Amino acid sequence: MAENSIDASKMPLLDHLIELRKRLLICVVLLLVAFLLCFAFAENIFEFLTQPLADVLKAQESSGQVRRLIFTDLTEVFFTYVKVAFFAGAFLCVPVFLTQIWLFIAPGLYENEKTAIAPFLIATPILFFIGGALVYYVIFPVASEFFISFEKTATEGTLAIELETKVDQYLSLIMKLIFAFGICFELPVLMTLMARVGIATSAGMAAKRKYAIVGVFIVAAIFTPPDPISQLLLAIPIILLYEVSILLARLVEKKRAEQEASEDSDGSA
Repeated sequence: MAENSIDASKMPLLDHLIELRKRLLICVVLLLVAFLLCFAFAENIFEFLTQPLADVLKAQESSGQVRRLIFTDLTEVFFTYVKVAFFAGAFLCVPVFLTQIWLFIAPGLYENEKTAIAPFLIATPILFFIGGALVYYVIFPVASEFFISFEKTATEGTLAIELETKVDQYLSLIMKLIFAFGICFELPVLMTLMARVGIATSAGMAAKRKYAIVGVFIVAAIFTPPDPISQLLLAIPIILLYEVSILLARLVEKKRAEQEASEDSDGSA
């Protein structure tokens, strides 16, 4: 009898593991399909990613000057396209990944917990996309102009300094920036979730504001090119998002206090 009860107690865990395997399998299969689809258009996607640099170079090119990207390894372009297809496929699959996470955890949540978490699942890809769009349309063109300004034409007795970017290095740089900005833009989601579970408070975040600002500039110095303009363009939005996180945490605390007051009044009645 005891043995049967033990087996019965293990069944829910086994069911969870089977469900987890099912969700992971769906994610892997869809990621593979998305990768193959994106690989068929990898060249077009890479051209889209290089457009900010191309626009800056075109605006600065002189007559007869030919701008180009180069590769120095025989397999470099191929594996760059593989990376492009993987990144693009993963980006397309983010809503699917979040949906599968939701379908896995939702059955174990109360209705009020579902209501609390659902907005964060929606906000996560939107904020990531905003961060990536900021890189593509604002940060990278500004940073490109700054670094290209170090080019120098040849004079008598000196050599010219001209930009010839490698294919794989360019992809690594722009994807690093997109992911860095996208992840940093998840700050309101993270801080608000921490406030919901009681790990962080609005008063505590406000009191540590000066340390947070210092930390933001350190992160900006690590993840952006080493020029002050790019660092400011990352640091300022994150600081603003930190302030938004404090406001959201206050709203969460206010709502929690109202809910507790309502439960107390119902209990005393």
